[in-house]
Amino acid sequence: MSSSATSVQVQMPQMGISVSEGTILEWRKAVGDEVAADEPIADVTTDKVDVEIPCPASGVLAKIVAEPGDTVPVGEVIAEIDVGGASAEGSDDSEGSASGSDGSAAGPDGAEGSPSSLESGAMETPSTPPPAGVAPETSPSATSAGSGERAGFVSPVVRRMAEEHGIDLSQVEGHGVGGRIRKKDLLAHIESAPKEKPSRPMHIESPYVPEPAPAPVTGNGHAPAELGGRREAMTPMRKAIAEHMLRSRQTAAHVTTVVEVDFSAVADRRAKLKETLASRGVPLTYLAFVARATVEALAEFPILNASIEGEEVVYHDDVNLGIAVALDDGLIVPVIPRAQRLSLEGTAAAIADVAERARTRKLEPDEVQGGTFTITNPGQFGAVIATPIINQPQVGILDLEAIVKRPVVVTTPVATADAERSGRGDVSDAIAIRPMGFLPLSFDHRALDGATAARFLARVKELLEGGDVR
Repeated sequence: MSSSATSVQVQMPQMGISVSEGTILEWRKAVGDEVAADEPIADVTTDKVDVEIPCPASGVLAKIVAEPGDTVPVGEVIAEIDVGGASAEGSDDSEGSASGSDGSAAGPDGAEGSPSSLESGAMETPSTPPPAGVAPETSPSATSAGSGERAGFVSPVVRRMAEEHGIDLSQVEGHGVGGRIRKKDLLAHIESAPKEKPSRPMHIESPYVPEPAPAPVTGNGHAPAELGGRREAMTPMRKAIAEHMLRSRQTAAHVTTVVEVDFSAVADRRAKLKETLASRGVPLTYLAFVARATVEALAEFPILNASIEGEEVVYHDDVNLGIAVALDDGLIVPVIPRAQRLSLEGTAAAIADVAERARTRKLEPDEVQGGTFTITNPGQFGAVIATPIINQPQVGILDLEAIVKRPVVVTTPVATADAERSGRGDVSDAIAIRPMGFLPLSFDHRALDGATAARFLARVKELLEGGDVR
């Protein structure tokens, strides 16, 4: 009876209709570790969405084919799992040390398939070396950084940083799965380490020791490279953002126009509805009002709910509204499909849903595709004005800036006897404190002109100030 293990391949899964490849972020398991079916064993990123890769079967991780940082097409093998209770060593050598010369699984007493061989030999994976041609994941590089057993499996980036800083990984507290040390854990350890003050030599002539001269600056305004510092490769998300934004700047004829909006009517209506919607689990934000007004205005100005393909302008039937969400390490734009079908409450609920799932990395890849117009909201961080970059191939992006109370001139009609007799109305100007905010709109001048953009913004302003957002 043969004991050769059955090998199951782990493939890069299809993570969305338009996704053709993924980049390995890190492995949660090392070669030789036991794994369970459906247990996440690797983290993969697409253009913007991080995805957990589940193990297809229970067994032992025998081989890692794609290392962290490798970009792999959908369907290609990234790892191999030995199933049937075999160790990682058994996957490469079916005639391993646990087998007799005739290939049968012999126990300590020579009996084929004895229980002791199955219980004490085959499943002792922590002490089993990886298959031939596969470098061990936990040594010797981990031990070269002075790590003990506590370090466990760490990524190559973490090992390299530990070696560069001379850090004993056994002294670093890991917050990853199973206490695994992540890059952010190591950076936090480095930042928290006490900084030793350099000792100064004793000077008999004078107690004064001059401070070192400031570093020279080159012609381009940058300090010379020999000053040191830390270099890090861009994350896949950061690279995707960089490429997308640069392509947009090189493609679209960017123009930004701005209107100022009095949010008094919105603030009053929000105060009336906020508690009721909160009882239904829906947070009512200023962004929801702006989004709803924008969707209504786009129906009147369809050129802004369009995209450019070659020399053609494509007008979209539905408003697939992109909502930019800031993450700790980048920016992502989940899409609310057919936003024109939603009420104010529905819009608020949809924004809260996609924002929460974006921050907790639970978005599906297809949920960041197919947007027709985008709204970004840096005002939540206190920004007062900006010129956003268009999300290609769209032709417009609206920016909601901070809503702050400011003194403004308010004009009100005044009824007088003279005005009534003459048939004309008198007005009075006064200074009032109002919640004000700017709405910058960046648009593609190839698709529309400034007058159209200004009329669109004026309509959004009218809806918000008139309290007509439903």
